[in-house]
Amino acid sequence: MYSRFKVLGIGLAIAGIAFLGVGGYTYLKTQEGAGSLKAFSAAQNVKLAYDGQGQLNIGNPKDTAAILALLKNDWGYSVDASELNPNDPVVNTASEYMVQMATIAYHTLSGTQTVVLPQTVTTNSGKVYEAGTYQVPVAGRYWSGFDRTNPIDAKVREQAWTGTAHALIAELGVGAVTASALQIGLGTAAITAAMGLVFLLMGIGLVWAARPAAVTERASVRAPAPAPAPAAA
Repeated sequence: MYSRFKVLGIGLAIAGIAFLGVGGYTYLKTQEGAGSLKAFSAAQNVKLAYDGQGQLNIGNPKDTAAILALLKNDWGYSVDASELNPNDPVVNTASEYMVQMATIAYHTLSGTQTVVLPQTVTTNSGKVYEAGTYQVPVAGRYWSGFDRTNPIDAKVREQAWTGTAHALIAELGVGAVTASALQIGLGTAAITAAMGLVFLLMGIGLVWAARPAAVTERASVRAPAPAPAPAAA
């Protein structure tokens, strides 16, 4: 019976060592990815602004509050305050990427575009748009929120949501997803290593607990029974 438990324990210990190896490898690859992402962010030198108290301050307090409201309320993103580090303002964490993305989107959504209509346009529906210069607020409209049949709206969309704006938001989105994936990688490495440690300890413990006990039997020495006393004559 002991030999069976011993084989089982050794198997668990080997599995534990394998899990520890996988966890270590995952951790190393995750760290490589994090280092690469940080180097790329440093090369771009995109930074967030903070005030003297270390609080996020993008432009002015009003804009900062509006940007965070857009990020938290409209987009439903939970900002991790620990990732907003005034001592490391370079954008390289998931929350920093999302704040920078919301900054670009906020200024695009809240801007006003000057549209010049060189000549009067009559649409298929018969509506007439007179030639002239128009000041048109974007008014919180995304790319799909404009009326393309309206020649003024169509120009506002092109001027507000430029290819640069779309490209920056896309790049920041990739950065945010990459940073989040790296965090998941760290969690996976920790869980795998923890499982390996448990299996290793279980295996060693099983071998130790099932070992045969050393029983030492001591032979008891019995003194010979005394001879009966001779009967009286």
